[in-house]
Amino acid sequence: MHLAYPAVLAVLLFCTGLYGVLARRNAILVLMSVELMLGAVNLNLVAFDVWLRDTLHAGQALTLFVIAIAAAEIGIGLAIVLLVHRDRGTADIDKLRGLAEPPPTDDSVPGTTDNGADSDADTSADQGTPARRQTA
Repeated sequence: MHLAYPAVLAVLLFCTGLYGVLARRNAILVLMSVELMLGAVNLNLVAFDVWLRDTLHAGQALTLFVIAIAAAEIGIGLAIVLLVHRDRGTADIDKLRGLAEPPPTDDSVPGTTDNGADSDADTSADQGTPARRQTA
């Protein structure tokens, strides 16, 4: 078998995955596109291992490592996507640009009062922990 057949198939798979990463807005589709790209890399590793007739089968061994890393990547990636979706209600990447939480309003900042002066004690007493005074 010629090396060109799996190489062309790998290029097509990789380009499809690259298009999916660059053009998609949904985080799950981006993760699927990354998996397509890793599949193309695996195909190239096995094809070149067979073509070079490596006695150690290093390409196939490296393919197993890439598969294990891809499984871990998809597990962690899906967990992050599910947590973000549960927290913000969307998996759209464009809407998730800011990773920080929105700035707090004046009402939710502890230690401030209506006139803007800081109080002596922290407002953590209502949470069950004793308030501590800061010493200079």
